[in-house]
Amino acid sequence: MLLSASLVTPMAQANEALHLDEVDVRGHYDNAIGIADAASEGTVNAALIKNRPTLRTGEILEFVPGMIATQHSGSGKANQFYLRGFNLDHGTDFATYVDDMPVNMRTHAHGQGYTDLNFLIPELVSHIHYKKGPYSAEEGDFSSAGAARLHLVNQLPQGIASLTIGSYDYQRMLLANSVPLADGHLLYALDMNHYDGPWQVAEGVRKYNGLLRYSEGDAHDSTTLTAMAYRNRWNSTDQIPRRAVQSGQISRFDAIDPSDGGDSSRYSLSFNKQHRDQQGSWQMSAYAVRSELDLYSNFTYFLNDPVNGDQFNQSEKRTMLGVNLSKSWLGELAGLPMENNLGIQTRYDKLSPVALYNTVNTQRISLIRSDKVEESSAGLFAENTVWWHEKLRTVVGVRYDRYQFDVKSSINGNSGNTSDGITSPKLSVIVGPWANTEFFYNIGKGFHSNDARGTTQTRLADGSAASPVTPLVSTRGSEVGVRTEWVPGLQSSLVVWQLDIDSELVFVGDAGETEPSRASRRTGIEWNNHYVVNDWLLLDMDLALSKARFTKEDPAEPGRYIPGSINKVASLGATVTNWGNWFGSMQLRYFGPRALVADNSVRSNATLLTYARLGYRYNPRTTLTLDVFNLFDRKASDIDYYYESQLAGEATPVNDKHFHPVEPRSARLALTYNF
Repeated sequence: MLLSASLVTPMAQANEALHLDEVDVRGHYDNAIGIADAASEGTVNAALIKNRPTLRTGEILEFVPGMIATQHSGSGKANQFYLRGFNLDHGTDFATYVDDMPVNMRTHAHGQGYTDLNFLIPELVSHIHYKKGPYSAEEGDFSSAGAARLHLVNQLPQGIASLTIGSYDYQRMLLANSVPLADGHLLYALDMNHYDGPWQVAEGVRKYNGLLRYSEGDAHDSTTLTAMAYRNRWNSTDQIPRRAVQSGQISRFDAIDPSDGGDSSRYSLSFNKQHRDQQGSWQMSAYAVRSELDLYSNFTYFLNDPVNGDQFNQSEKRTMLGVNLSKSWLGELAGLPMENNLGIQTRYDKLSPVALYNTVNTQRISLIRSDKVEESSAGLFAENTVWWHEKLRTVVGVRYDRYQFDVKSSINGNSGNTSDGITSPKLSVIVGPWANTEFFYNIGKGFHSNDARGTTQTRLADGSAASPVTPLVSTRGSEVGVRTEWVPGLQSSLVVWQLDIDSELVFVGDAGETEPSRASRRTGIEWNNHYVVNDWLLLDMDLALSKARFTKEDPAEPGRYIPGSINKVASLGATVTNWGNWFGSMQLRYFGPRALVADNSVRSNATLLTYARLGYRYNPRTTLTLDVFNLFDRKASDIDYYYESQLAGEATPVNDKHFHPVEPRSARLALTYNF
């Protein structure tokens, strides 16, 4: 429910926010005055998600202003993400949830915070609530750059039967509907996808998603029980060395090792119960996830093993369990209206095992290391909001997180257990509105956890000595922002921010994983604009500039640039919703050149892509949609790295730029019938 602060008392605002039913808001972003604690916070509506094309499932996070999602491997692997001056790799400092289930995987076979959204069916997302910076007490691990909470629908207004075909043997079939059952509704969905891609080695994606969700109740009392299943197998063309393309040895869409690929699965059961009344609300959620992953990659070719090659297998089997409880209640402080929020979040991960093998053509030839890991955590948070005046409120929060790590390693000296805790205070001050304009100041501490295996290590896989890493790494951020609706139909925000990290997580290209590095500082400015021109035209413009630097010198790696960190992002979009029987959209996204080494001597190129959609509604039940990706067929990179590798026939290693090209222009045609 969206209420203007100028129309109701602060206490009434708080009361309405807790117990009124949701209403449909015209527009695509809910960034209205009076509903957020930071200018960088907002909500994306299902209407926009439905009307904008996405090449890959993970690109749904690009609805977060300033976010870029790319790929450096096959479609079954988690996307590569960029936001606020970060190369987030696969999600190291951005937390993602689906209905309170964390998506980020800690102590992961491939990379800390691994965020694979391929199990998601985009048509079932009702809205995305996003935050940036470490200012919310509710957000814990991995959320220093930001967090996104994706919420699923309980019911569909109509059933969906959709068939999509496209370039490079793209095929997708979706069937989804909700039906009455007992005192509630049963939502079911089946999503099947095949894709070869433009690569010389066909991806051969075979992806299956299924969902069953039972829900009952209303906005005052509701219960949901959700089962999700996902399985995917694929071949992958990883990043390739520039020199091999320039010499004519391979094409832009070829592979050095054609046997790279992967196999992934995820099965989950989640439960959510919430109650709202005049005094407050409480919510309880629980989840159980079973996932498996095998990745086969070769980033250095014949650098380490001139005979067999350098392919390796990153493998894990994971069980993840969690319970979350929270309660909000209204009160008064010296006669001033107040809201309190208290919660606890628990999580347990068991990996049995998480392992790394040397392989040839996906066949294991030797074990590098294997670990059994148990990692458990509990986070307690409290938040207090006081309306000091109808144009002044403060939000004071604090959270405490405690982690326990237990590692049993195949490497002598690396087994052990350790624990760590961290306290994260938060403060937000919101002033206004005046002339439909609010002002924000936010400051807070956050953290990210490191891989459990690093917290107990005494030596590396090659036998050399190593020191344990800090289990929990502190971050500190602040921002000043303004949000306005002064122009009718336009929601606009401007933010200046800063973030310090005690130890940067940097992607190491030749190892294919993230490693702790030096402390760093990021600063930046963001300008986001969402304009409802009329009943059928929506416009978006998001611009972000940032600067990322290490705060200390390292003699082993001169320079203070953080490799891969993004510094310029722009997104321009137009969405036509109902122009007679026609609808469509066009989205342009740009991310600028980046330093690939710390001294800035090697840089990537910029990437500019355009997506377009044209749709026609034959009748209320039947629509035909054409999506075109990379509309202008630009030859650009999804990702660039700079590191040492050695090709077959090369006498010595070569430092070179390694890149993964964007896919060439492609089209997909979808026929959808609603029943």
